[in-house]
Amino acid sequence: MVRFLAVFFSVLLVLFLAELTPPVQRMVVVPWTAFLASCSAFVLHLLDSNAISNGNVLQDIRTGSGIAIEAGCNGVEACIMLVAAMLAYPAALRSKITGLFLGSLAIQALNLVRIVSLFYLVRWSAPAFEFAHLYLWQALIMLDVLLVWLVWLRWVTRGQFRRITTTSAA
Repeated sequence: MVRFLAVFFSVLLVLFLAELTPPVQRMVVVPWTAFLASCSAFVLHLLDSNAISNGNVLQDIRTGSGIAIEAGCNGVEACIMLVAAMLAYPAALRSKITGLFLGSLAIQALNLVRIVSLFYLVRWSAPAFEFAHLYLWQALIMLDVLLVWLVWLRWVTRGQFRRITTTSAA
């Protein structure tokens, strides 16, 4: 447990500090945020042909209302939490890579739902938008990280249990 916590917090610290550096911001975070805005605009366009994206901004061209996807809203920090938890757990590298790929997809899929919902909430009610943005969705995204990690953990430990029982039965 001590090893897990030491690795978890070390990886968390290194990745969060790396994320804050200008090169990582320029080469990873900003392009990822723009890509996320484009994906959000694509989903929104399926529901509403008036939605467009420009950089990190989603806007309704009819009303002019919109949202900007900023740092902390792009799912990067949530994925960093998942990376730290999965790297800290003693599992096979292949299991970690699979978990990180599928887990990050799950986190970003929920984040896409979050962005689309916030786009519509800002048009409907500023107080509802503020509550959902600052409290509800923050908690749900972190809960998603925890659930993804727990599902992965169960999958990994079942595989380890099967190998142990198969080896001991032979």
